[in-house]
Amino acid sequence: MALTVTYRIIGISLGVMLFASAGFAAEPAEVEKFVKARIEVGEMMMNYFQGGANFGGGQQPSPEQMRSMGADIQAKLGKVLSKHDLTVEEYRKRSPEVFADEAAVKGYLNEHPDLKQRYEALPLDRMGRGGSTGRGY
Repeated sequence: MALTVTYRIIGISLGVMLFASAGFAAEPAEVEKFVKARIEVGEMMMNYFQGGANFGGGQQPSPEQMRSMGADIQAKLGKVLSKHDLTVEEYRKRSPEVFADEAAVKGYLNEHPDLKQRYEALPLDRMGRGGSTGRGY
């Protein structure tokens, strides 16, 4: 009997938490900040890997080159995000929540056709859209 009550309490608690997270609505200023950051990060990443030049002419990079590129990308990413008063950690943590509010993101992009065009030009598989979430950039 006590186990059944415990299971019901856990079930109700999980339901409340799921309902609360489903009702998350991003603030318009936050949507603007994260959309602009995602566009700039995406463009930076596209430029970084343009034509495979950073991979030594299309060859598989060595582990040392991979570490060097990783550090370089982190530095560039931090610089881009700092323009939006964000850290890499904060962006990675909060962006899934902000971009989960698809209505707010679409609404913002519809109000800013220039940004919408840039946003839609980003590769879907690396930007947390279109199925594969990549790293959430």
